Amino acid sequence: MFYPTAGQFKTSYQADYALFPVRQDAFLLGVIALFAFVVFPLTASEFTFRALLTPVLIYSLAALGLNILTGYAGQLSLGTGAFMGVGAYACYKLVSIFPEMNIVVAIALSGFFSATIGVIFGLPSLRIKGFYLAIATLAAQFFLVWLFQKWGWLYNYNASGAIQVPNIALFGVTVAGPRATAIAQYYFVLCTVCVITVFAINITRGRIGRMWKAVRDMDIAAELVGINLMRAKLMAFFVSSYIVGIAGALFVFLWRGAAEANLFDIPLSFRVLFIAIIGGLGSVLGNYLGAILIVALPVIISTVPKALGLPIDAATAEHLNVMIIGALIITFLIVEPHGLARFWAIIREKLILWPFPH
Repeated sequence: MFYPTAGQFKTSYQADYALFPVRQDAFLLGVIALFAFVVFPLTASEFTFRALLTPVLIYSLAALGLNILTGYAGQLSLGTGAFMGVGAYACYKLVSIFPEMNIVVAIALSGFFSATIGVIFGLPSLRIKGFYLAIATLAAQFFLVWLFQKWGWLYNYNASGAIQVPNIALFGVTVAGPRATAIAQYYFVLCTVCVITVFAINITRGRIGRMWKAVRDMDIAAELVGINLMRAKLMAFFVSSYIVGIAGALFVFLWRGAAEANLFDIPLSFRVLFIAIIGGLGSVLGNYLGAILIVALPVIISTVPKALGLPIDAATAEHLNVMIIGALIITFLIVEPHGLARFWAIIREKLILWPFPH
């Protein structure tokens, strides 16, 4: 068998609820970490870092924040892009007002600004839900983007209306700004994503995560058994917006280098939502699988036809990308609503039982 579990006994509740109940899962994660921390930095080109690896990590983090709110707590949101913008602009103002501030501290604090705004716009969830809550968060999307454009203090009254990331060093290595190297930014983003992913896994597997799932499945029954709906929903908005805000700060400071307000408009929110849907709502792993597919798809569409001697212009590639993503969303919603994460779970079960029938 490819995934043998014979001889792996569990003699306690702690062992049964372990993060890796099957040793092969830990081994597989170790292989992935080896590739992420060693193999890719030694072999990947700068184009690979900037076009694939770094954006996959950042989009995965943003989708993870949205997934906590929608997949685990059941609260719909269409304002992810705007909350990412709050984190980006907050980080920009922090490094502008306090130039000597450590970039790690600035990014961590920017998440709290985004979390605060998320809780404010999450207050309607105490009275409305479903489609109406989605409309409320969509209103937050439009309002915040308008604020980014009109409030000159946010972008230091720059004539272009854009925020420019200055050169920022960490332990003597420039990690943000024009002089930053792609590999330094990749390592910074990778370490940040790993830390937040471990935090998200632990919180979703614990008491708070079970509380969110109860509210998601049936909020009235959850309230009857003693769960405080107001606390549960606002906590979900806080944690989700905090992670999304950090993703927004990384999005600008460790990848884009500069940003205008329209960068955080509704297409970004839908892009993150598509990643969460295709990857699988209510799954941590699904965010990474969905981000790999969504980020790599445009690169594949533009490079594979050229390699086969079929040149394709940029407009056609963009149209194909949108059409394929739409078809994938419809397919997953019909065939497997739990997304790519569920496909991996099925494959894993087959490998455990192979060659015996399921």
